[in-house]
Amino acid sequence: MQIAINKREMPYDVNEAMKLLRTNLQFCGKDKKVIMITSTLADEGKSTVALNLCRSMAQLGSRVILIDADMRKSVMADRYAKGEKSIPGLSHLLSARNGLEDVLVETDMQNLNMILAGRVPPNPAELLSNARMQKLIEICREEYDYVIVDCPPINLVVDAAVVAPLCDGIVMVVSSGNVPYRMAQSAIDQLQTTGCPILGAVLNMVDQKNEKYYYRKGYYRKGYYQKYYGSYYGDYKKRASKGRHG
Repeated sequence: MQIAINKREMPYDVNEAMKLLRTNLQFCGKDKKVIMITSTLADEGKSTVALNLCRSMAQLGSRVILIDADMRKSVMADRYAKGEKSIPGLSHLLSARNGLEDVLVETDMQNLNMILAGRVPPNPAELLSNARMQKLIEICREEYDYVIVDCPPINLVVDAAVVAPLCDGIVMVVSSGNVPYRMAQSAIDQLQTTGCPILGAVLNMVDQKNEKYYYRKGYYRKGYYQKYYGSYYGDYKKRASKGRHG
């Protein structure tokens, strides 16, 4: 099956921002091939950033694979595979129900492949910590120029901390004006304990009316991500509010 991800061009400013992010990652060194994308909370647009980064890298001719490791509440299948639930994905691979050749998905963009999350398993953190995940990363490291791993928010579940030691670097997506300092610092502290270097952060959802940044607030739609994350991860807004005033 082929997934259509290239049917809509990125807006000019977003495209330029992705080029800048791509260039910065390239200057981190050739040893930084496996990059994990995470965020502090839900609703920060990390999956969109991960996919657009892959698109930008593939446009330059790099062979890229995007691994959707957010097996709890993935948005990839619903957005790009028309909600097709029968496509085997990462959960099927890690539980030994399917092989790599079964879960590898082509896209309509040259040089870019994907592994979708698959069905929601009862034990995502345990699956991510098993030897099959390590083997998958090793294979992809050999076959691709870049491996981008989209993980759940670090402050809400442990999954990102489990995957981080398998990666060469971490990029955090931070929603401008929506993440309290204490929660952002807590996320950094958790990631630093994994031993995987934090390469930098993407400031997302910046209001261009007030700030001269690349990202437009309306491009990464806030309500879209809340729809998917809110019911699983709980009322993070109350925790965020507490963090601001506590």
